[in-house]
Amino acid sequence: MRSTGDQRADRWTIQGAVLLGGAVAVSWEVIWQLLASLALGASALGTSLTLAAMMSGFALGSLLAGPLLARWAPRRPVRLYAALEATVGVAGLLVLPGFHLLERLDRHVYEVAPGVAPVLHGVGVFALLLPATCAMGATVPAFQGIAQRHDLFIARLYGLNILGGAVGVLGLSFALLPALGVWRAAAWLAALDAAVAVSLLVLVRGGGRQPDAALGVAAGPTPVVPESTSYRNVALPLVFATGFAVFALEVAWFRSLTAAFRSTTHTFAILLAAVLLPLGVAARLVPRLRRRDVTPAAMLCAAGVAVLLATPLVERMDLFALAAPGGYALRLIQYLLLSVGVVSPAVLLLGLPLPWCLEEFPDPSRTSRLYALNTVASVAGSLAAAWLLLPTLGFARTSWLLGGALLLLAFGLSRGRVRWLAVVAGPAALAVAVQSTSSLGRERVQQASAFSVGAILGYQEGADTTVSVIEDGRGHRRLLIDGFSASSESPGTAYMEWMGRLPALLHPDPHDGLVIGFGTGQTAHALRDEGVTRLDVAELDGAVLAMAPLFPSNFGVLDQPGVTAHEMDGRAWLRRSTRRYDAVTVEPMPPYFAGVNALYSREFYQLVRARLAPGGVVAQWLPFHLVPPEFAAAMTATFIAVFPDSALWIDPETSTGILLGRAEADADELGSRWPGLARERPRGLPPDRIREALALRAEALERYARGAEPISDDNQRLAYGLLRQVAGDDRWHDRRRAMQQANLYRVRHFEPGVR
Repeated sequence: MRSTGDQRADRWTIQGAVLLGGAVAVSWEVIWQLLASLALGASALGTSLTLAAMMSGFALGSLLAGPLLARWAPRRPVRLYAALEATVGVAGLLVLPGFHLLERLDRHVYEVAPGVAPVLHGVGVFALLLPATCAMGATVPAFQGIAQRHDLFIARLYGLNILGGAVGVLGLSFALLPALGVWRAAAWLAALDAAVAVSLLVLVRGGGRQPDAALGVAAGPTPVVPESTSYRNVALPLVFATGFAVFALEVAWFRSLTAAFRSTTHTFAILLAAVLLPLGVAARLVPRLRRRDVTPAAMLCAAGVAVLLATPLVERMDLFALAAPGGYALRLIQYLLLSVGVVSPAVLLLGLPLPWCLEEFPDPSRTSRLYALNTVASVAGSLAAAWLLLPTLGFARTSWLLGGALLLLAFGLSRGRVRWLAVVAGPAALAVAVQSTSSLGRERVQQASAFSVGAILGYQEGADTTVSVIEDGRGHRRLLIDGFSASSESPGTAYMEWMGRLPALLHPDPHDGLVIGFGTGQTAHALRDEGVTRLDVAELDGAVLAMAPLFPSNFGVLDQPGVTAHEMDGRAWLRRSTRRYDAVTVEPMPPYFAGVNALYSREFYQLVRARLAPGGVVAQWLPFHLVPPEFAAAMTATFIAVFPDSALWIDPETSTGILLGRAEADADELGSRWPGLARERPRGLPPDRIREALALRAEALERYARGAEPISDDNQRLAYGLLRQVAGDDRWHDRRRAMQQANLYRVRHFEPGVR
C-alpha cells in the first residue's frame, strides 16, 4: 500500500504529463498543417481536408480505445497513456518524409486525372496522420481510466490537456520554429513526447485505487448497460451542438480577427491560444459547477446569449486594434487580451458541456463515443462555416444563426427557469446583435479606416478570405484582402506594370507567361501587352479573380483569348503543370503574411526554375518598404542561389525592387541586352530610363547578398522571424520609409562599376 504522499506525487506527475502532452499535440497539428500546405498547396480546401483528416483520426482513435478500456481495463491506464504519447512522437516524425512522398504522388496524379487530386489530398493526408492522430484521440478515454484509478476528475485532466495546447502553440510559434526550423522543432516535439512517456513509466509507480466495477472498469468483460434517456436525449445532442458551434465560430471569428490583427503566423497562434485558453478553463471548472447543480441546458442558453452579444464586438475588433499603442511585443499581448476578452465568455460556456458529460457518464465506452461525436461535429462545423455559411450569409449572420440555434436547443433541453431565460434573454440578445451590427460589406469594411472610403464597390466572404474593393477619397480603387490593402490603382503601384513588362523585355520573343498572384491584374495585362500570347494566372483566391472587372487598369485581361486563370496555389500549379514559360512573375502578399514564406523560399525558386523555358526570365517582387536590409539581403541570397544570372531593377517612381533572373547564364549577362525594347509599345518610361533603373547585376548582387542566410521551407525565416522587425508600433509609416531608405542606401553602396 503506497503512502498518501506517494499517491499525491503520482497525481502531480500525471497532471504535469497531461499538460505537456497537450502542448506537444497542438504543436504537432500546427506543423502538420504547415507541411500539408507546402506539399499540396495552400488553400481553404487543403486546410479543410487536413483538418478533417486530423479530426477523423482523433474520432477513430477514441472509438477504438473506449471498448478496449471497458473490456480489458488495464490495471495501469497510465502505461496506456505513456504508450500513446510515445506513439505520437514516433508517428509524428514519420509524417515529415511522408509529405514529401505525397507531394510527388500528387504531381503524377494531377497529370493523369486532375479531378482526383483533391481526393488524393484527403486520403493521403488521412493515411499519413492516422497513426499519430489515432493515438491522440485515444488519450481522452485513457484519461477516464486514469481519473478513476488515481482519484482525479477527467474534466480537469481534459482541461489541463487543452491548456497545454494553448501554451504549446505560443511556444512553437514564438520560440521553437523561429529558433530551430521545422525539422529540428519536430525532433524536439518527438523528444518531449518521449519525455512524457518515460516520466509516466518511471515516476508513477502505483496503480491507484482498486478497480471499481460500478464505474465500468472492472477487469474482464463488462456487462452491457442500457443507455440512459439522459445520455441519448441530452448528452449526445449537447456534445454535437457544442462541437459544431465552437469550430464554426472559430472559422467565422478568425476571419474577422485576422482582418483586424493582420493575417500572420503570430496572429494565428494568438487566436488559437485565445480559443484554447477558455476551453481549458471551462473543463477545469466543471467539477465545481456540478457540485452547484448547474445544468448543461443553462450553460447552452448562456452560451447562445454570449455568442450574440460578442458578435458586434468581433465585427469592430479592427477599431480596437488600431487604438492599441506600443511596440511589437506589447501589441501582441494587447491582441491576445482583446481576443480573450471578447470571445472567451462564449467559448468558455461552449466548452463546459463536453467535460460535464464526460464526468456524468464515466465508463470508457461512453467517453470514447462522446469525444468522437464532438470531434465529428467539429469537422462538420468548420466545413459548414467555411464553405456554406460564410459565403452565403457572411460573418455576422453566421454568428447570429449559430447563437440562435444554441438558444433553441437550450429551450428544448431545459425546463423551468432556464427555459424562460432562453425565451426572454435570447430574443433580447439577438435584437442587440442585429441593431449593433456594423454592416460589414455594405457600410464599412475592416481596416478601411486607414483610407478615406468613398464607396464600397465589391465585397465577398469566401472560403479562403474576405475580399473587398473600395474607392478611396482620391478616387483610387483598392483591393483589400482580409482588411489589408493588397493592391490598388494608385500611383504608388506603378511597379506592378513593370513586374510584367521587365521579364518580357529581357526575352527576345516571349510567348508563354505565368503570373502568380493576380491582384488588380495590371501585371497580367502588361505581360500580354508585351506580346505574351498564352498566359496562365495562378491565383489562390477565387474572390480576387471575381473582382477583376472592377479594375479598369487590367483592360479585361482575364477575358482575352489565350489567358487562363487557375484558382490554385502558385507552388501547386508549378509542381503540377508541365508547361514551360518564357516569362514568370511572382508578386505575393507581404512577406510576413501567413503562408507567403513559401513563395520566397529556395524550394519555390527551384520549382520556378524547372518550369522556365530556355532563356526564360523570372521577376520577383522585392518590397524594400516592408523589410529591413538584412531580410532583403536574405531574400536576394535565396533568389540568386537558384538564378545565378540575375539582376536588381528599382522602379524610378516607387523605389520598389524587382529581382530578375534566368536559369542559365547566357553569353551576355542579364540586363546587358533588352531585346524587347525593339517592340514599340507605349510604356511609362523611355528606353534609356528603363535601362538605367537596373541597379545591380549578377556580381554586385552577389556581394550585396553575401553573408545573408537564405530562406527555406525549413527555416521559415519570413513567417516567424520578420514580423517582430517591421510591425507593431505607432510609427509604422515612418518605419516603412526608413526601411526603404536603408535598403536603397545598401543598394547604392554597390552601385559603382555595375553598369
